Amino acid sequence: MPDPIVHWRADGTPTSTRFDDVYRSAGSDGQAGLAQARQVFLRGCGLLPEGDAAAAWAGAAHWAVLETGFGLGLNFLAAWQAWRQDPQRPARLFYSAVEAWPPTADDLRRSAAPYPELRPLAEQLATQWHGLRPGVHRLGFDAEQVQLTLAVGEVQAALAELGGGHDSLWLDGFSPARNPEMWQLHTLKAAARLLRRGARAATWCVAAQVRRDLQTCGFEVERVPGLPPKRHALRARYAPRWPTALERTAAPAVRPGRCAVIGAGLAGASVAWSLAQRGWQVTVLDRAAQPARGASGLPAGVIAPHVSPDERPLSRLTQAGARATLARAALLLQGGIDFAANGVLERHAPGERRLPEPAQGSSAVAHDSLDADHPLTRQRAAAASVPLDPHRRALWHTHAGWIRPPALVRAMLQAPGVVWRANTAVARIEPAADGWQLRGADGTLLAAADLVVVAAGFDSLALAGAPLPLHALRGQVAFGPMPGGAADAALPAFPVNGLGSLIGHLPGADGPWWITGSTFERARTLPDCTDADHASNRQRLAELLPAAAAALDAQWSDGRAQAWAAVRATLPDRLPAVGAWPSQAPPDLMPKPAPAPYQQAPAAIDSEAPTARLPLQLCTGLGARGLTLAVLCGELLAAGLHGEPLPLARSLAQRLRAERFLS
Repeated sequence: MPDPIVHWRADGTPTSTRFDDVYRSAGSDGQAGLAQARQVFLRGCGLLPEGDAAAAWAGAAHWAVLETGFGLGLNFLAAWQAWRQDPQRPARLFYSAVEAWPPTADDLRRSAAPYPELRPLAEQLATQWHGLRPGVHRLGFDAEQVQLTLAVGEVQAALAELGGGHDSLWLDGFSPARNPEMWQLHTLKAAARLLRRGARAATWCVAAQVRRDLQTCGFEVERVPGLPPKRHALRARYAPRWPTALERTAAPAVRPGRCAVIGAGLAGASVAWSLAQRGWQVTVLDRAAQPARGASGLPAGVIAPHVSPDERPLSRLTQAGARATLARAALLLQGGIDFAANGVLERHAPGERRLPEPAQGSSAVAHDSLDADHPLTRQRAAAASVPLDPHRRALWHTHAGWIRPPALVRAMLQAPGVVWRANTAVARIEPAADGWQLRGADGTLLAAADLVVVAAGFDSLALAGAPLPLHALRGQVAFGPMPGGAADAALPAFPVNGLGSLIGHLPGADGPWWITGSTFERARTLPDCTDADHASNRQRLAELLPAAAAALDAQWSDGRAQAWAAVRATLPDRLPAVGAWPSQAPPDLMPKPAPAPYQQAPAAIDSEAPTARLPLQLCTGLGARGLTLAVLCGELLAAGLHGEPLPLARSLAQRLRAERFLS
């Protein structure tokens, strides 16, 4: 068991065992820590209304705070509560923070215990406080209107992985004498890279060197009276005499307008939902009579991360995606009916070990995934009749589960601001003087929009214009009714995956059912069901779960085991394509590609500056992981357009850029 990160003194003061410094003062009434958070940081950046003056964020479409040391989360909780209480608050609050040594969820609860108004918020934070390995993690609250982006790692490397523009900077952390890295000039420069011009900064630290270094970075610095026991505090405004990092990479201002999304599967619905939350009027067009008629029509599927010892990009991406999808499902769907986060048992290939080593010295980031030696994994494996041995081990994914993709698609398409149009086949996309026009095969104008997003799976290839190495990946599953009686016990109460997958005990209108699969067949563009794949799924199930296969064996013979197939779209590097993509328009009408959306920081979205035609956007190539990645990709695309903090690590977002295939 790692040593604890936090030591609690008898008077309730939390201290760092690593830096031998206090997180916050307990005070005689237990309120000193919250008072400091409000006075130094919130009031220091103008985020609390005073008298007749509104808070600095009043009326903004969104506001982003950057904090250099998250600690026990007191500043975040204070900001969240202030946002809730302000009737003129921004529609969305983004809070980005760095923390090298995350505490435990219990420490978060204990830290907030003296503040009754913060306890419910701390409980929500603690509930999502899991799987925080080194990297960037997005936690959403209040129907995703409040977004916490936590970068776990040493401060400079962590700041480098954050993206988007921020409006407030809170310099917090242990004292310069105890933790000098937090206050070095290069750290302040890394933070300034993420700020918009005019952003306010605040800190309790008034050290002369820190003041000088802030001025070197382009801040106007003011020392003000502090809150006892601190005599002074520091306030600053970012006003460099040179172009800021964001100004050097800025794209034309993006204001919400009309958006057309082509494709009503998980990718298209996720994009539509994310843009609608930001004020866009979104029309989703699809050639089918109902949404989710392509690969997203899978009757049910598994949501679980890909885990690897080296934490490769696919692993980090799917970990972020699984969190995002399950959070969206919890917001929009009925638990136990349309989805369940009841964990997933993964059976390894022979000799494979998938779990990375624990983060050194961290007591907080207990793995979401537990290997075969963990008692919980053994318990789950025994319940699923999965043998554990040195050759074929198992992995228990704690925060994973199953979902009905069509239910999530329908729920996202019902969001205010989203209109769904069936039986509308888009044949081509043409630039227009004021945006884009979508036309049918006969030239009929189907829609006009300021922004177009192609999210049509493999059909995106015909609409993308410039060559895109999109490939077809056909998959087939089998499903049928639960066997009934004692045989039901042979099917685990939770999903099992590895060589194929099995989800049993799914609720249905005609009784509980099961689903297993899937096959993978490249270069097949027809979603026809084949006897060979049906037999293959039967064999895969027998290898994955012999007892379950035996219980269902008769259903393959008497026809109760049915088949379903669809074609997915994949790219050579197995990662999605998200963001700007040039079309094959005539040169005089060709929109100039903006900088990569994960580097750009558009001006405020309520700017009155004229807006150039926005580049065509893609959200495709999700392959067999669309269930896990679609929600995350929709948020990534929206964040890039609006200059918001990114929902995943900046280096990982770069790997998803659609334009990577043009170089």
